[in-house]
Amino acid sequence: MLFLLAWKNIWRNKKRSLIILTAIALGLGCGLFASGAMYGMWDSTINAAINRDLSHIQIHSKKFKKENLIENYIPQGTELKHQIEKINGVKAVAQRIIINGMAASPTSSLGVYIKGIIPDEEKQVTSVASSIKEGKYFEGVGRNPIVIGLELAKKLDLKLHSKIVLSFQGLDGNIVYAAFRVAGLFETESSLFDKSNVFIRQQDLIPLIGAEPITHEIAVRLTTVQVMDQVLNKLRTMYKNLEVETWQQLAPELSVSYETLNFELNIFLGIILFALLFGITNTMLMSVMERIREFGVLMAVGMKRTRIFMLILIETIFLSITGGIIGMVLGASSIWIIAQKGINLSLFSQGLSSYGISSHLFPVLPLEFYPILFLMIVITAMVSAFYPAVKAVRLNPASAIRIY
Repeated sequence: MLFLLAWKNIWRNKKRSLIILTAIALGLGCGLFASGAMYGMWDSTINAAINRDLSHIQIHSKKFKKENLIENYIPQGTELKHQIEKINGVKAVAQRIIINGMAASPTSSLGVYIKGIIPDEEKQVTSVASSIKEGKYFEGVGRNPIVIGLELAKKLDLKLHSKIVLSFQGLDGNIVYAAFRVAGLFETESSLFDKSNVFIRQQDLIPLIGAEPITHEIAVRLTTVQVMDQVLNKLRTMYKNLEVETWQQLAPELSVSYETLNFELNIFLGIILFALLFGITNTMLMSVMERIREFGVLMAVGMKRTRIFMLILIETIFLSITGGIIGMVLGASSIWIIAQKGINLSLFSQGLSSYGISSHLFPVLPLEFYPILFLMIVITAMVSAFYPAVKAVRLNPASAIRIY
């Protein structure tokens, strides 16, 4: 009976109720869209980092993690790669040789990570091949092709087919100098990555370092992120003498930011609800003041004060939940519609690339976010109802009945 009466009471003053419903719906709808945009930005940043070079899991020798030296490679890396490919949940595996070196042009030089890869393998694990903006992926150059970032090309004043000289330490400790021709220029979401990494073929690098094929890093791409923990545990069991890490451990700053984001978004929506709290309280207080005589009559004929308190509480919850549901539908719909094409932020691409953020934003909000928001709306309604309800139950029936 109280629920039906509370619902009817909400619509006794339709104009006032519609105003506060609109305020709740628009406030939450805009808040959800802003949250979806922030969440989508970090989500795209993490996906870009995984696609760019991190992959889901990486394997190194324990010594290589401490000292990034050429001699700290993984024993029998090729054999390990074939074993890992057979594990359920693994989509692709790539071997890499990683050497710290210098890249020089006739005008300048810069420190870089020299990555010796097998192009067909790397193409399955990272997105560098699909990020080529000029030239081709190890094609168009007959001997010693190299793929570098557009940012590095600008720093060294290089173009397609320009000569670039790499210098690095070989396994015997001697400095090796080798000339390569630029076959392709790539551009990713991170300008830092683009200017600090160069890719060459392992078949061109191995003769230069004077060794049999070696592997410093094994990158593992999974079919889905949901199997990451399962595959990680299996790899750690199989290779106890190696360092097996997920992208969260490889880039802890991204992982911490991602985990903190949920908390920040809850605070953000909490602030919106806190602002709406005053509007809801004012609306309910006005409703109570208009019905003082009515409440006096109800108490005079025997209605308990606790039931009057519950009536106002239920009215407030109904009002808040109705506006909240409309707001969540508006927010979720706007996120879904905008996410189909995304938001083009190319005007700010230069600044965003400094942080590894994509210039194309796709808003997204996890489903588990909505139940938390619903609970926050209910709590806000209960807090909003407290003062108007207390005001009503403290009325003196005899005095309230005389008010017109």
